[in-house]
Amino acid sequence: MQERALSLLSGDEAVAVAAFDANVTLGTGYPGTPSTEILETFEALGGRAQWSPNEKVALEVAIGVAFAGKRAIVTMKHVGLNVAADPLFTVASIRLDGALIVVSADDPGMASSQNEQDNRRYALAAAVPMLEPSDSQEAYEFTLRAIEISERWHTPVLLRLTTRVCHSKSIVRRGTVTIPPPGPAHFEHDLASRVMLPPNARPAHVRLRKTLAEMAAWNDEAGPNEQIAGSSSLGIITSGVSFQHVREVAPEASVLRLGMTYPLPVELMRKFAASVERCIVVEEGEPYLVEGARAAGIAVEGKPEMYRFGELNTARVRRILEGDCSPEPKRVPGKAPSFCPGCPHRSSYQALKNLDCIVPGDIGCYSMGSFPPFEAMDTLVCMGASIGVGLGLRHSLPPEQAKRVVSVIGDSTFVHSGITGLVEMVYNPPPTGHVVLILDNGITAMTGMQEHPGTGRNLSHARTGKVVFEDLARTLGVPNVHVIDPTLDLDKFQALIQSCLDKPELSVVIARRDCLLATRAIRDYERCNEQQAD
Repeated sequence: MQERALSLLSGDEAVAVAAFDANVTLGTGYPGTPSTEILETFEALGGRAQWSPNEKVALEVAIGVAFAGKRAIVTMKHVGLNVAADPLFTVASIRLDGALIVVSADDPGMASSQNEQDNRRYALAAAVPMLEPSDSQEAYEFTLRAIEISERWHTPVLLRLTTRVCHSKSIVRRGTVTIPPPGPAHFEHDLASRVMLPPNARPAHVRLRKTLAEMAAWNDEAGPNEQIAGSSSLGIITSGVSFQHVREVAPEASVLRLGMTYPLPVELMRKFAASVERCIVVEEGEPYLVEGARAAGIAVEGKPEMYRFGELNTARVRRILEGDCSPEPKRVPGKAPSFCPGCPHRSSYQALKNLDCIVPGDIGCYSMGSFPPFEAMDTLVCMGASIGVGLGLRHSLPPEQAKRVVSVIGDSTFVHSGITGLVEMVYNPPPTGHVVLILDNGITAMTGMQEHPGTGRNLSHARTGKVVFEDLARTLGVPNVHVIDPTLDLDKFQALIQSCLDKPELSVVIARRDCLLATRAIRDYERCNEQQAD
């Protein structure tokens, strides 16, 4: 790296560059928009990165790196943190020897997500310190500061990004923040701090709260916050990308930009609010900062309830500052998404529609089976839910309806969180049996053609161990396992689904055909791997 070199980077790329500059030992994660490019960029720079089956496993691997005294970063979109919440809540109380940075890329407005959760709540609930960059430069600097905080207080740090910060590009100057190099890898036996059984967890919780109090005091005095002097008539407390909108809309206002938003710099906020006649909080999503300020007895205005939903922009921030609650202009509807021409999923949904199946579905490209012309996917909850939901329907519907239920799940999603659903199916089979249809297009297509354990290639597309779905299903004890190309003969494929529905038994049908957009790349990867093997 050249000292203070300038680059035009997205927020995702800036996080990756910072991780590389900080000699992060390993980046782990599961691909999910808007976080995916972080690990891809980190690997392209020369860092070591890997896709995990899901976010929980990715975080657990990263915890192991931190236990070894090294630096780890784990990346995911906001709903991925739901999957990783179990280890997150516990590791907050555990002493780490290395740095552990958890990147949550939130998606206000749900550009590519099934819900609009605000993961700032996770920092409060899990008691994990949190930083929120507002542009690519801060994404770079806050990643380094997060590593510094993690190593100073031996705790994980949540780096919370949002879609606009992740994907917008701005100038980044490297070398503006320097941190000590990581020490050598080592492991020390420390059962009292790392074995979270009740006798150890109780004092660990007390230590955690003491540490948070220390961090709160530090954040008040020296945290990554910025106060911009302006008019004494209007003061705005803000964070993240909302800061950019505020500066554009109200350049004359006094502004307190919070960079570390948990634990909050309460005294800094109190002094700022007291210095202005009117203090309003402008934040995207939930009233997290408003509630934190008011809980501390700080008199602030919040935004009207109507602005709780969707992304903020300059027009909406202007309306917030003016107290304008009149109806907003209606959003121009976009074109409904659809399958690519020639997509193999088309055949699968045509067959399901022809058979009038009840289809609990899942997260992936095949979610578009719910749109016209097929409208053949009936439910979508979360990654892996199709199998469990399908089993619930089978257990409760009248037999004539139960026998029409087919759970549809993609290949990457099946590895992510569908395997346990298959175990549930074998363990608690419905009286009518059940049919699971795995749509295997050979790649994690929806997030940009990433590999997964079912492809037999790692993040770098090099050959590695492969999970063979049909072998797994047979090993679990599923009596009827079929592999078929759904595009070759629709009648044959439809007849296979019908025969499985007619049996009061468990069936797994794997509809295998590579994604057309990935076919050439997959062929090139395999050819390269064969040449290297020779």
